[in-house]
Amino acid sequence: MDFLTLIQVLDSTVRLAVPLLLACLAGLYSERAGIFDIGLEGKMLMAAFFSAAIAAVTGSVWLGLLAGIASSLILSGLHGLASITFRGNQLISGVAINFLAAGMTVLVAQSWFSQGGRTPSLFGNGRFEPITFPFADALSDVPVIGPIYSELLSGHSILVYVAFLMVPLTWWILFRTRFGLRLRAVGENPAAVDTAGVSVVGLRYAAVAICGVLCGIAGAYLATALQAGFVKDMTAGRGFIALAALIFAKWRPWQAMGACLLFGLLQAIALRFQNIDLGGVVIPVQVMDALPYILTVVILAGFVGKAVPPRAGGEPYVKER
Repeated sequence: MDFLTLIQVLDSTVRLAVPLLLACLAGLYSERAGIFDIGLEGKMLMAAFFSAAIAAVTGSVWLGLLAGIASSLILSGLHGLASITFRGNQLISGVAINFLAAGMTVLVAQSWFSQGGRTPSLFGNGRFEPITFPFADALSDVPVIGPIYSELLSGHSILVYVAFLMVPLTWWILFRTRFGLRLRAVGENPAAVDTAGVSVVGLRYAAVAICGVLCGIAGAYLATALQAGFVKDMTAGRGFIALAALIFAKWRPWQAMGACLLFGLLQAIALRFQNIDLGGVVIPVQVMDALPYILTVVILAGFVGKAVPPRAGGEPYVKER
């Protein structure tokens, strides 16, 4: 593999890792507060549809982004209502959200656009365009530094930079602010937080809302930046891969970024190198496509060491009288 090919693979890695990273950080906030959320997939899918649909109708990608975030927040509110207010089973609530999003997006897309469950292709102001850094074109021919600056660092949409800036911001919020301390405490010992006079319900709803916003951005990125419109089931299991990355990272933001980049790298390799010939043995393209999902199974099987979730995770809090 030459240097230019390596840069192109890494460039694809960054682009493919962004929705995983945003969804992983979304799950991080929620699960740190004690609310398990396997509905990340459904929230991303719903946001992808509404962002693409509104962008196609209005011609504004920013209105599409807002619509995607709003739709994800509605699903987050439903999940919070079921699991926090009514103390229902959090896993069942998440599964219901996934099924709801999978069916509703296709149904509404067909009703609105009559294109087989997809939205019209986006172009112009209906998509997030890449941002070119200063002097990127002039430096492109400079050995080593040029390709890194002009192709790997430059040329991404604004949501890519937002996603990676969210990593240090999340670390700072969780580990350097009072809100973050309380959020983590709610996931470990909600009774102690309640005794201190802090609302457990309020903090958990705040975490669920942040989760909804990040999933909304992830879904909007899929439909308006990574691709040019919505197609059926376009999230393709990314929400579940993000959950696996979260476990791999042991619920820590910097490690979550590394895990998502690893999954993104596997996806980039699968797209770049298909039907690889290893000494006369050809690896089918289907095997390459399955690499990220194989790694997901390996991680969930426990080959990354013991990952201990927040102690109060998945348990509804009942205030003692």
